Amino acid sequence: MSYIKSNFRHPNAKVNDLGFTMREYEGALSTLCAGCGHDSISAAISKAYFEMNIEPHRIAKTSGIGCSSKTPAYYLNKAHGFNSVHGRMPSVTTGANMANRDLQYIGVSGDGDTASIGMGQFAHVVRRNLNMIYIVMNNGCYGLTKGQDSATADIGSASKKGLPNQFSSIDLCQLALQLGAGYVARSFSGDKNQLIPLIKGAIEHKGFAIIDVISPCVTFNNTAASTKGYEYVRDHLDATGTIDFVPERQELKIIHPEGTAKEVQLHDGSKLVLKKNTHDYDLSSKREAMDVIESVREENKILTGLIYLHEDPTDTHEKINSVDKPLNSLSQEELCPGSNKLDALNEAMR
Repeated sequence: MSYIKSNFRHPNAKVNDLGFTMREYEGALSTLCAGCGHDSISAAISKAYFEMNIEPHRIAKTSGIGCSSKTPAYYLNKAHGFNSVHGRMPSVTTGANMANRDLQYIGVSGDGDTASIGMGQFAHVVRRNLNMIYIVMNNGCYGLTKGQDSATADIGSASKKGLPNQFSSIDLCQLALQLGAGYVARSFSGDKNQLIPLIKGAIEHKGFAIIDVISPCVTFNNTAASTKGYEYVRDHLDATGTIDFVPERQELKIIHPEGTAKEVQLHDGSKLVLKKNTHDYDLSSKREAMDVIESVREENKILTGLIYLHEDPTDTHEKINSVDKPLNSLSQEELCPGSNKLDALNEAMR
């Protein structure tokens, strides 16, 4: 159940370049638990699209089943949307993307929806490099069914039930790297200054972009023994660096303290500026990205920030050589050109 927000806004409310206020990018009032990290992620998504000056009707949002999959009701109210069955968000998004490549696609999922029942679909949408943003709201438990451990819960981590997890966890960033994702990042729902630029970078990335967001479950998995709780995450973050997103034609201003910085230009002319912190490695190297994730894990820390970026990816449409026009805009003549064209095509295959 969702509740409708008031449309009232102060007459001097900030507007973006399109003349829209933030209300145009928000949704209904959240019915998630008070303090849920998922609400912070929803707010970050709304803020990123607002500041990127993208019309909401150009966006398609998809989800599966779980606490995370309720969140599309809470952001981008005027965007297209589809809430699929458990673990099937990737295939629904793939079908929509094939039908209309002109929309921008953002799918949200949970650690259960992705790393358990949806693992097969997740693997294939990554390796096909579908042009979409895939945000995992990762809390290490099944919040809708009373807090059982999920596949991303770390060994020895204990939820509110108090029983330590006995099984190895699945690291979705490492898995995405192995499968060929071109944009891999991890963040924390309590760090909007890091998360919002990462979402902006993902929006402008051509191909599959995953952001694994640690999002503590305040009801079932926010204990001192949990590695997905607020206390543990805040004390064990280790970032690859601080991110700035600079749109095309905007003056480049690096607001970070002096230090080594790397500037990466995206395909549309926008830039990601990474101010290095502890780790200094080649962002375009899968091997080095894997090594950094493992080295930080061995220190019982959580690596956040931009982890890997392929600067010249080939998305699904380019791989299969699909037509430039959205399929849903093709005319009857284009879809069925007649028997002569079919005969010529068959002859060419002989």
